[in-house]
Amino acid sequence: MSNRKPETGAFFQRDRQWHPPAYTPEYKTSVVRSPQRALISFDNTLSEITGPVFGHAMLGELDADLIYNYAKPGESAIGQRIIVYGRVVDERGKGVAGALLEFWQANAGGRYRHKREGYLAALDPNFGGCGRTITDDDGYYRFRTVKPGAYPWPNGVNDWRPAHIHFSVFGHGFAQRLITQMYFEGDPMIWNCPIVKSIPDKAAIEQLIAALDMNNTIPMDARAYKFDIVLRGRRSTLFENRMEGN
Repeated sequence: MSNRKPETGAFFQRDRQWHPPAYTPEYKTSVVRSPQRALISFDNTLSEITGPVFGHAMLGELDADLIYNYAKPGESAIGQRIIVYGRVVDERGKGVAGALLEFWQANAGGRYRHKREGYLAALDPNFGGCGRTITDDDGYYRFRTVKPGAYPWPNGVNDWRPAHIHFSVFGHGFAQRLITQMYFEGDPMIWNCPIVKSIPDKAAIEQLIAALDMNNTIPMDARAYKFDIVLRGRRSTLFENRMEGN
């Protein structure tokens, strides 16, 4: 348990110029999923600025190790072994402690373990493709996995998803829920993906690309990729016309 006093107050409003538009015809499913009417913004409700509390006691021993958490005894997942690590911060750069990260991905051949999977790549019997972890007191996280493969998807005639890992992140409130994807530095397929192309700002795309970090590799075992995540921050309290607490 932490003795830190929890922050209160509403979160910053979402910057919709930074996020991709809901309607992006090149990303086929956005056509039917996008809102039909203008969006309306509301102030944060109490249920949004408060939220779940996660503890390390809820994690299994191998939840943050996708190489072994689905494998049979004495076996492991097939593929390039990697470490993914980074820090979860808010918009002020302050670490978000106790954030729950859930992640899921295709295997090294680009196939998901899902009953509706349509790609005929091999299914690795020792790879489940999902895990979770909780950030430490300073917002840092870390997990092990294998590098996922690219795969085709029925969007265009010959569209392929670049290698990626999905993230679901819960911060201190439901308004800090983030679902996103992490790509890998140096992958030329990133810039051909219709989903990636829906993001209007190149700088925003680059924040989704994890950097190869050879200084944090495990020699003869696993490479490392660094991926920091930014959640919505709390509004600061005004005191005598000055920003208090920053």
